[in-house]
Amino acid sequence: MRTTLEFGGLPEAILQKAVELGIARSKTAALRMGIFSLNKEFHLVENPEAELVSRKLAEEEKEMKKNKVKYLSEKEALSKYR
Repeated sequence: MRTTLEFGGLPEAILQKAVELGIARSKTAALRMGIFSLNKEFHLVENPEAELVSRKLAEEEKEMKKNKVKYLSEKEALSKYR
């Protein structure tokens, strides 16, 4: 996801200070760190790996529906390897 953000005031000062102190290499990296910190604090995504897999499967299913592609049966899938 590509997002453009503009900060001023205290948020800008915090991001700049994180870069100056070497905590983050860039303001973008500082924002990423903040996102992970937010998750750590509030447990928004309990199992990151399961969340990513779930999102990927949903995306692939959506693409399959769009292209009217059906799942292969077990027999069809294994026939290539026998």
